[in-house]
Amino acid sequence: MNMTHRFLMLALIALGLASASLTLAQPAANAEPTITVRQEQERTIREYRLNDRLYAIEIRPAQEPGFFLVDHDGNGNFERQEGNQVAVPQWVLAP
Repeated sequence: MNMTHRFLMLALIALGLASASLTLAQPAANAEPTITVRQEQERTIREYRLNDRLYAIEIRPAQEPGFFLVDHDGNGNFERQEGNQVAVPQWVLAP
């Protein structure tokens, strides 16, 4: 194999790896979450998942303001967040 063929082969491999990593690193902002809704006693609970990963739980009591429990870092620790909506976190990678 001569030097030109080696260079072309390495360039094609590098290009393939670069495009694969760009696809994996795309932020999940465009992705639509799967939302599971259930009723428990006097509150509505919505679970937000992307690629089967739970990233937020919305809790809406019947007589009180609602809130979210959000996993900001993807480590499974949910923190309370006030407000009416939650964004898909950037750590959830789209397929």
